[in-house]
Amino acid sequence: MFNKLCIIGVGLIGGSIARAARKHKLCKEISAYGREQDSANLLRAQELKVIDSYSFDLAEAVTGADCIVIATPVGAMPVIFKQLAPCWSDEALYMDAGSTKGNVVAALQDVFGFIPTNFIPAHPIAGAENSGVEAALDDLFQNRRLILTPAEQADPDFLCVAQNFWQAIGSDVSLMSVEQHDAVLAATSHLPHILAFSLVDLLGKKDETVDIFKYAAGGFKDFTRIASSDPTMWLDICMANKAHIMPLIQELCMELQGIKQMLEQNQTKELYDTFTYARNARQRFLDQYQKL
Repeated sequence: MFNKLCIIGVGLIGGSIARAARKHKLCKEISAYGREQDSANLLRAQELKVIDSYSFDLAEAVTGADCIVIATPVGAMPVIFKQLAPCWSDEALYMDAGSTKGNVVAALQDVFGFIPTNFIPAHPIAGAENSGVEAALDDLFQNRRLILTPAEQADPDFLCVAQNFWQAIGSDVSLMSVEQHDAVLAATSHLPHILAFSLVDLLGKKDETVDIFKYAAGGFKDFTRIASSDPTMWLDICMANKAHIMPLIQELCMELQGIKQMLEQNQTKELYDTFTYARNARQRFLDQYQKL
């Protein structure tokens, strides 16, 4: 599919994209770009044969690439776009892999004055609590949803290539607007991560003599797993999408206040109905997920 794939940011997502592309023979060569302070991770990526080469010079890394994937934290993308602008190729496909899209599109417009027709924003709905190239998997995107949010002026040929690439590595591809993407992900991904971080932060600050973590059961481990995620990445995501996240936090506060009132007033039927509705709603989600 590609002669040369360049990955900008070889962490869990970028490394997994490289591994999957190599596994499915979608490119002949894989290069990478990173900062000098990331040299150990880049060297390890080369040792693991995730990539063939790397450079601390972005122009050098992308030379000859016909597909460039930006897999850095979303907060780093404005700087990446500025560095890419002088060496931007109209013949190559550019994609990002960020969890927010409004800020990515805004950064592109700031740099170029428009959204290049060969840039197709992408968000693989996949991940893990571990980070770095050591955590990369060649099947991370298998049977996982992938959202593309192309601009109206996006070149249909590049859009088709992007769809084919993600489908080839196992993803179920959907298209939606930038606004819809950021609203949906705020509810289904960004808010749950904030909840996990907040709960562990709350309990972690309590007196350790109460042995909270020592006697925590499997439910605590399952619920808080995502609190092991990369704090830098999630700081960027939350700041980028705060306009959608903050109203959800307010709604959640109202929901918790309602449950607190049920407990205070011994409203057992109302509390039971709340729990039952939530259980059934989750089962509907699981039924849909299993159809993928």
